Amino acid sequence: MEAIIIFLLIGVGAQLVKGSMGMAYGVTSTTLLVFTGVQAATASAIVHLVEVGTTLALGLSHWKMGNVDWKLALSLGAPGALGAFVGARVLGQASSSAARPVTAAILVALGTLIVLRFVGLITIQTKTVWGPKRLGALGVVVGGLDATGGGGWGTMTTSTLMAAGKREPRRIVGTVLAAQFFVATAATLGFIPVLAREVEHHAAPALGLFIGGIITAPFAAWLAGKVNASVLGGAVGVLLVGLNVKVLLDALGVSHASHWEAVVFAAGFGMIAGNWARQYAQSREGKNSSGRYLTHNDAGSRRGTISRYPGSDEHTDVRGAEAIKTSTAGLAPEQTSSPVSGARCP
Repeated sequence: MEAIIIFLLIGVGAQLVKGSMGMAYGVTSTTLLVFTGVQAATASAIVHLVEVGTTLALGLSHWKMGNVDWKLALSLGAPGALGAFVGARVLGQASSSAARPVTAAILVALGTLIVLRFVGLITIQTKTVWGPKRLGALGVVVGGLDATGGGGWGTMTTSTLMAAGKREPRRIVGTVLAAQFFVATAATLGFIPVLAREVEHHAAPALGLFIGGIITAPFAAWLAGKVNASVLGGAVGVLLVGLNVKVLLDALGVSHASHWEAVVFAAGFGMIAGNWARQYAQSREGKNSSGRYLTHNDAGSRRGTISRYPGSDEHTDVRGAEAIKTSTAGLAPEQTSSPVSGARCP
């Protein structure tokens, strides 16, 4: 019972992160499972097993709301499933001593990407046309990384397709989530040998994660409109890097790895604090004489928004369950941050 409660709390935390910033459920869950002593392959297997149920339910919800482009979902999901199955088999057959550094390296890279994105140091923008061949390549690569790293499908695919700007954000969110069902299912099938070996010992983590995610979903959706997404996203990224960098450095034979871990946490949270202070100062300066905020790019940051394209007329609304790109050109201040109804992300 104690183990179920611990992993239920992990599930609650991961679902709150997902509901608030629209991504990072898998990588957050995997990192916390590994931190509690679960082997890398087992952690990824558990997370993907749980995601089979959650992505099926959420995918059907998005389909009913007309948010799924099935042609795109299959073009992305089928290759992603192949990559996930291969990645799961490779990770499952590797020794724990070899698998853990690989998983840690992927999580450090994903955490760094999340930090840089949410504190505004990088802008993901591309004019690439994502045809079937490019989508297939993206799916295979990200599916493989998702299985070996325990997560990252939503973080990488949603960001990439959003940056292209060719489709409605709500349809990108729903389509990526529908495609993730195929990825999670294929990864789970690839992890069957691992699950068969470990099911007796790790039924509690799977049950705890599932229950925690289910009971937290309504509250997570409410929280999405209340938190500063750039702060939460940055904190999650720092957590991923900080909890995995020591494992990676130890594997590389770097001395004083724990000292570097402390440096990562200090620098990361210092960066987040500085970004929040800058946002707060800009928002104070952005009030007009009537006390209302100006547009996002004039006023800096508004609650629930982060800048995607600094200096442009666009901002990202991260309320709801995903970072939704909306245009502020020609709109009044009170019209610029309406979230897309029903948007959720893996």
